[in-house]
Amino acid sequence: MGLINHVFNADSLKKLYPSNLGIGHTRYSTSGISELQNCQPFVVETLHGKIAVAHNGELTNAAQLRRKLMRHGVGLSTSSDSELITQLLAFTPPLENDDTADWVARYYREVLPGEIVKISRHDVQTLDVVRRPEGDPSAFCIFEYVYFARPDSIFEGQMVYSVRRRCGQQLAIEAPVEADLVSTVPESATPAALGYAQKCGLPYVEVLCKNRYVGRTFIQPNMRLRQLGVAKKFGVLSDNFKGKRVVIIDDSIVRGNTISPIIKLLRESGAKEVHIRVASPPIRFPCYMGINIPTKEELIANRPEFRDLANYIGADSVVYLSVEGLVSSVQESIKERQENSPKSQKSFIGKIGHCTACLTGEYPVELEW
Repeated sequence: MGLINHVFNADSLKKLYPSNLGIGHTRYSTSGISELQNCQPFVVETLHGKIAVAHNGELTNAAQLRRKLMRHGVGLSTSSDSELITQLLAFTPPLENDDTADWVARYYREVLPGEIVKISRHDVQTLDVVRRPEGDPSAFCIFEYVYFARPDSIFEGQMVYSVRRRCGQQLAIEAPVEADLVSTVPESATPAALGYAQKCGLPYVEVLCKNRYVGRTFIQPNMRLRQLGVAKKFGVLSDNFKGKRVVIIDDSIVRGNTISPIIKLLRESGAKEVHIRVASPPIRFPCYMGINIPTKEELIANRPEFRDLANYIGADSVVYLSVEGLVSSVQESIKERQENSPKSQKSFIGKIGHCTACLTGEYPVELEW
């Protein structure tokens, strides 16, 4: 267990050379304790051969599924939701005549919501698509677009980079400010900063450089490690902004641990003003689907300090993107593509929808607790 570049060194990779395929997984634990027994992929033997499953997220009906398996005599050795998925697949395998397991993986297309796909050396087959109840829109996590995904990822037929740039442009419409330059908290906010600068007609200038040997502070397992990580994470390019009014675009402010020391660094290095613009709305509610936001109390948007957030974090002003602005930025090109799609394809895709539960408190499924 540990960082990828620590675990997968030259010696460990040599052991994989005889193989021609594999399943890898990186995670931070939200459900299930962070121990070796919960590492993935989970592998089980079945009548159809081995099944290996890697999964990210949380099952909101995990307790119900756990009871179902145990009633059928299936034992569970970990506290991970992912083991539940593995054992359910092993317990109710798809009906197959072919018992061979000659698999090959390459980028081909997105897997649709509810779709079970078989990838062989010959082709890609859809075994089944579990349809949503009539009228229910999809509920893809909107926070993937905001923060988690790489900018070159493609979701719902659109590149994440383009969505983040549109968020920055929408933010410039909603929250302009008198300033000399626009910059970013690298790196996931860079597309939004470029979009903001373009829309405002201001230059985009780098003011921070990132230490690439430090991981994301948001996903550190506790508060103290997050705060220590911030101190090592950035260097200041002071020649680029001394005596100037700076607009810093951030992708999100979740707990408020990262942005305050960054503003302090910029002021101490000569910034005349520091304005914060956030390319996503305030996060106010816990996520029960896999993001590590377990309690409302951790979120800066729910604390008394939020009423005067600019003063609390040391900025001249702070403005977030609206929920409506984020949703429109995400769905703009999806709607355009659907309008130009054949009628038969529209019915297959279904209604457009995204999970905004962490922003609005409106969860896409009924929670068991």
